[in-house]
Amino acid sequence: MRPVFLRPAVFPRRVGSALALLALAASPVRSEHFDSNLVATALARADESVARIIAVPDDERTFENTLDPIDALTAQVELDTNMYLFQAYVSPDARVREEAQAGEELVREWFIELAKNEDLYRAVKAYADTKPELEGERARYLNHTLRDYRRAGMELPEEKRDELKEIQKEIARLSIEFDENIREDETRVPFTAEELVGMPDDYLAGLTKVGDVYLVGLSYPEFFPLQDLCENETTRKKIWITYKRRGGTRNVGVLERMVAKRAEAARLLEYGSTAAYEVETKMAKTPDAVEGFYAELRPLVRRKAKRDYAEFVEAKRRHTGDPEAELEPWDYSFYKNLLLREKYAVDSEKVREYFPLEKVTNGLFSITQAIYEVEYEEITESARDEGRFFWHEDVRLFEVRDRASGDVIGEFYIDLHPRPGKYGHAAQWGLAQHRVWADGSVTRPLAALVCNFTKPTAEKPSLLTHEEVETYFHEFGHCLHTLLSEAELFGFAGTGVERDFVEAPSQILENWIWDADVLATFAAHYETEEILPRSLLDGMIRARHLGSGLEAERQFFYGIYDFTLHSDPEGDLDSTELGHELWGRRGEGVELYGAIPETHFQAAFGHLTGYQAGYYGYQWSLVYAADMFQRFREMGMLDPEAGMHFRKAILARGGTLDGLDLVKDYLGRDPDMTAYLEHLGLDEVP
Repeated sequence: MRPVFLRPAVFPRRVGSALALLALAASPVRSEHFDSNLVATALARADESVARIIAVPDDERTFENTLDPIDALTAQVELDTNMYLFQAYVSPDARVREEAQAGEELVREWFIELAKNEDLYRAVKAYADTKPELEGERARYLNHTLRDYRRAGMELPEEKRDELKEIQKEIARLSIEFDENIREDETRVPFTAEELVGMPDDYLAGLTKVGDVYLVGLSYPEFFPLQDLCENETTRKKIWITYKRRGGTRNVGVLERMVAKRAEAARLLEYGSTAAYEVETKMAKTPDAVEGFYAELRPLVRRKAKRDYAEFVEAKRRHTGDPEAELEPWDYSFYKNLLLREKYAVDSEKVREYFPLEKVTNGLFSITQAIYEVEYEEITESARDEGRFFWHEDVRLFEVRDRASGDVIGEFYIDLHPRPGKYGHAAQWGLAQHRVWADGSVTRPLAALVCNFTKPTAEKPSLLTHEEVETYFHEFGHCLHTLLSEAELFGFAGTGVERDFVEAPSQILENWIWDADVLATFAAHYETEEILPRSLLDGMIRARHLGSGLEAERQFFYGIYDFTLHSDPEGDLDSTELGHELWGRRGEGVELYGAIPETHFQAAFGHLTGYQAGYYGYQWSLVYAADMFQRFREMGMLDPEAGMHFRKAILARGGTLDGLDLVKDYLGRDPDMTAYLEHLGLDEVP
């Protein structure tokens, strides 16, 4: 499948990951802040803030001296440390990555200790006992704080709290180790030229070559084109199986220890499973709701998937001349491309020629500036002299202004090409969140968009597949969620929404790459400047639902695997065996393919740290994204009125309301599933 189905699109911001920015208000990030004492100094300062809150006499407690300072100190820790911690994922220097990872472990452990600080908990309880008359964000923040203390075990006896604390620290350590093993996996597979038949010359030129052998890595720009274009099925299978073994058996062990520890923590907190614990704070609320969601959808999607499967099998048998051939997972992308060419006159390699990265970037920026009434201005590399921090020569930094007021409202980085040791998928980091401080000053948001698109060469610019364009738009949707926030409190700013809603504001932006008028503004041939031909786009649109059933079932597989793994009360399922069971025999599992025994995909399933028991949220949130998109379809894809309504009703409000209330307010009605089913092409199923 494509990278769009595997992206951990937005990272958790607080205890789970603690990735934000290094500067208060809008101060520039300075490289000299990266010293060995940075984390220790920040945490010591935070400890002083905690002590000041605790010292307030109980009969003098107010929101301003108790609750607001808790939100403030949480924000300040991230502002003081998180650009440094972010370097674990993007720095080209292995030493910096290692040190930043060690710093991340310290910060995670500090947040675990903070959640167990009994004196601070008593301070919050003392304030809550005054029955303060709060409204809006403040009332919500008090309710969430009390809820989170309960979920942190503060109602347990002291010995159980201490036990829980050590379990959670171990989970944090295992999570970091799991992510590192994925990030640092530099496996390459050797192939001869004959084994790479069908691959374009520019692809081969970009590979490392040793003698007559090409070494193919597992980054997006090397793996996915091979799946799309290589005529040799043995080669496709070999690289696919290797890809599904990233992280190695070592990471299988790390994962299973982590899952067991999560289950142990859930039992201490008297939840039936990790899934029950995790889903409580999401839109779904209960495991039954998640299971019911899949139970309703799977029969509908299975009918479309069977039609897709038959179509792809027929294409493979015709292509190979083997009347008994069956479709395998490493065949999917290849035969989708074949069908695109034969049935819809869409050549994916030709399509790439109309999406040079620079034009796509300009188009994405132009579209979002128009509909959200903002302006972007690049802060050039000369800003290094002003103390701005650029961690690599590929990195670019942009300032965001509100068009109406002229005020700078945020900044964002883009880091778009792969390199050794860099985070290997596509994701957005909310590096600073909007916050209004007690003195009236405001922290302006900063986001970082990290992708892995092919690097340009001297002969050719970076050319994106249509799926990569979709990924780019999706991740930038997360950036806008961060950048356009107007929440007053850090805890509700930007992407601080329920995890099963967080994808919706970015999923909605994917629709713009399917509109002819929109594409005419930026999709142009990298050599001739010819606009993407309407005949080619029409073929792409007709083919939009090609394989949609198989692709939806792939999403179901990931979601059901994750939820099942975390629904076991003991947390001791064999994670490899579970995957094979869910795949099952051909035609009988969650997907129509049969199990592939030599794989352990879960070793590189990065969503299992941060999104645990929450991967279902990708499809769950797509229901709301598809429904909300209808307003743009009716009013116009580039209509500023439609854009500003979405900006103010959804993006600006962050997590200040429950996701369902945000959607109802935006729609002016209850949401329904009609648009989602149409999005999957299920309206075509008899």
